[in-house]
Amino acid sequence: MTLRRITTILTVVLALAPISFGLNFLFNPLGAASGFGIHPWPTGNAGGYYMVKAGRDLFMGLNLLVLLALGQRRATGIAMALVTLVPVVDMIAVLTHGGSVATALGIHGLTAVIVAAVAVLLLRERPFVQVDGAELPKSEARIN
Repeated sequence: MTLRRITTILTVVLALAPISFGLNFLFNPLGAASGFGIHPWPTGNAGGYYMVKAGRDLFMGLNLLVLLALGQRRATGIAMALVTLVPVVDMIAVLTHGGSVATALGIHGLTAVIVAAVAVLLLRERPFVQVDGAELPKSEARIN
């Protein structure tokens, strides 16, 4: 399996993860909130936060999938690098709002590291061109 294929699989998985979190916050807000790391969660009108969290996660994941599906691997890498900030901010929120350090670092911190690593892999990819039916790195392709 090529590094490009592995990077594609990791990108899809990392894009589907926030989509699943967003759907969970949309359809099971109280259950989803318990796994985030901050307790107690907002109630009443403040519970509208669940919709904000759901929308943020859904559209973040969908943006990555659309860029990847359009073949915009460099743009996907840039977007993924920016998305790295989301779990960092989530980690800070957990740490500053009474959540456990283990949850902050183990869930949100680790997620940030993984997302950053995949972003680096995407940004280090070289463009490919088709030569006689084979995909070659642009630097190795000799087009006459």
